Amino acid sequence: MSLKNRIAPEERRKLLKQLLNEKHFVRVIEAHNGLSAIIANNTKEKLGDELYEFDALWESSLTDSASKGYPDADIVGSESRYITIKQILNSSTKPLIVDGDTGGEATNFEYFVRELENMGVSMVIIEDKVFPKRNSLDPRAKQTQEDPNRFAIKIERGKNIQLSPDFMIAARIESFIAGAGLEDALFRAKKYLNAGVDAIMIHSKSDDPKDIFDFAREYQILSDELGMRKPLICVPTTYNTVSETELREKGFNIVIYANHLLRAAHKVMKETALNILKHGRAFEVESMCSPVNTIFEDVGFIEVREKDLMYKQGKVQVIIPAAGKDLVFDIPKSVIKIKGKEILVRQREILRSCGLEDITVVKGYKESLIDIEGIKYVYNTDFDKTHILHSLFKAEVDMNNGFIYLNSDILFDKQIIDNLLNTKQEMVLVVDNSFTYHKHDVDKKLDLVLTKNKPIKERRMLYLKDNEVIRIGKSINKNMADYEFTGIAYFSEYGANIIKKIYHECATNHDGPFHEAESFEKASFTDFIQEIIDRGFKVHLLEVYKGWFEIHNKNDIEVAEKLL
Repeated sequence: MSLKNRIAPEERRKLLKQLLNEKHFVRVIEAHNGLSAIIANNTKEKLGDELYEFDALWESSLTDSASKGYPDADIVGSESRYITIKQILNSSTKPLIVDGDTGGEATNFEYFVRELENMGVSMVIIEDKVFPKRNSLDPRAKQTQEDPNRFAIKIERGKNIQLSPDFMIAARIESFIAGAGLEDALFRAKKYLNAGVDAIMIHSKSDDPKDIFDFAREYQILSDELGMRKPLICVPTTYNTVSETELREKGFNIVIYANHLLRAAHKVMKETALNILKHGRAFEVESMCSPVNTIFEDVGFIEVREKDLMYKQGKVQVIIPAAGKDLVFDIPKSVIKIKGKEILVRQREILRSCGLEDITVVKGYKESLIDIEGIKYVYNTDFDKTHILHSLFKAEVDMNNGFIYLNSDILFDKQIIDNLLNTKQEMVLVVDNSFTYHKHDVDKKLDLVLTKNKPIKERRMLYLKDNEVIRIGKSINKNMADYEFTGIAYFSEYGANIIKKIYHECATNHDGPFHEAESFEKASFTDFIQEIIDRGFKVHLLEVYKGWFEIHNKNDIEVAEKLL
C-alpha cells in the first residue's frame, strides 16, 4: 500500500457516477488484493494523443475466493471479503465495484450495502441466483435463478437502506447462464428497473456475443418504454474478441475485465515454481519475475525509506578501499600529494564539508603510510591476492546505514557528493559523459558504462535522471559507451543489504571467471556491479560533466595540480 493513494470515502464513492456522466463508457479491471489494485490503479498506456487507463476496479468473488484458495461457491464470508475490499481501497484512488454474489438474504444484503457504502465503494452488483450460488462460467454447474419478485424486493430493501445518492446497486441477470433465454432476461430487467436498480449487468458464458448484443438492442427499446435509461454492464470473459469500440456502439456503458490479473498471476506462478524445480535454482526464472526493487517502489517502500531518512539518526558512512598495490606508484595512491596535500586529506575535507564525518579506509599495501587523523581504518591482509571488491567488504560492518563508495585515487567537487546524498534511489553510480571529448592514452582502460537511456550531449551540469545502468566494464567499446564511471557510488540501507547478500552468495558458490575478472577473488567493483544488474536489480546513475579527476599515472599529478 502506498500512502500516496489517499482519497476520502465520500469522494471516491461519487467518482463512478461522474465517470458515467462524463464518458458514458467506463473501463473496469479486477483486483483481488492490494498489489493487484496498485497495478490496476497505476497502469497507463499512451496511444497517439490519448492516454488509456482503467477507470475503476472490480472486486470479484471468484478472484477473491481463488486468491484465498477457496472455490467460488459462497464459502468466503463477508468479513473476509471486507478485508480484501479494504486492501484494494487502501491501494488505489479509483472507484470500486464489488461483486456481491446473490446478496444473501435481504436482511444480510441491507447490512452489506451499509458497510460497502461506509467504506467508499461506488457500486455493488448482485446476481439473480439462489444461495448458495455456483460460478456462472462452470459449464457443468447447475444454475438456479431466484424468483424475480423476491429479487426485486431485495433490490428495494438495499436502495431504501443506503444513505448516499452516489452509491449504486446493479442487478446481474443470469438468464443466458441458466438457459432461460432473451425473453426471460428482458422480463427480469423490467422488474429490477422498476424496483429502483441503478444499472443492469447481462451475463453470458458463450464465445459468441450474439445473446448480449440481442439483449442490448432490446434493452434500449425497454428503456424507451420505461422512460429511463440505466447503465448497461457486460463482462467479456468468454466473448473476448469483441472490442470496446463495438461494445460501446452496442450500448454498453461499463465493461469489466473480471478475472484477468489473477489468471495471469496464476499461470506465471505455476511456471515459475515448475522451472525452479526443474533447474534446482532460481536463475532461470529471473526474467519472469519483477525485480524486488520494482515491487518495493510500487507498494510504497520508497516512501517509507524517505521518511526513515528524515527521522532516523543513523549516519551514512563513507568507505574508501585503499589496500591495493599500484602498477605505477610504489606508495598507496591515497597518500600521493597534490600541491603538497595528500589525496586522502583532500577527500576528507570535501566529505566533512558535506556533513560526512564517518570515514572508513581499508588499508593493505604499505599500510603504515596511511595515517591521517579522524579516519577509521580496517585491514585487508590479502591485498596481494584479492582485488578492490574484497577490500570494500572488509568494511562490511560500516555499510549498515547505507554508504558512499569512493575510490582512493580521485579528486572531486563537493557538489557531486551533495547531489548524491539527495538521491532517492537505492543504488547509484556517479558517471561522467565528458570522456568522449578527451584523448586518452591507449593503455588507459576506463570503466565505461552503457545505460538504458542515452545521455543528452553537451550537458554542463549535475543532473539526476531516471536512468539505469545496463552494462559496465573496461571491455566496452569507447565509441559505444555512454558514460565513464567516476569511482563514486551510493548504496542506501536497503541497497547495502542487497549487495551484502549477493557478495556472500558469490563468495560461497561462484567458481570460474567472474565477468571481466579471471575469478571472483580478482573481481573489481565494476564486475560486482554487473553481477547486481544481471540479477535483476536496478542500478541508477547520477550524471555529471567533469568536476572530478582520477590519478592514473605520474603525468596526471601535474594535470591535477594545474586544475587545482
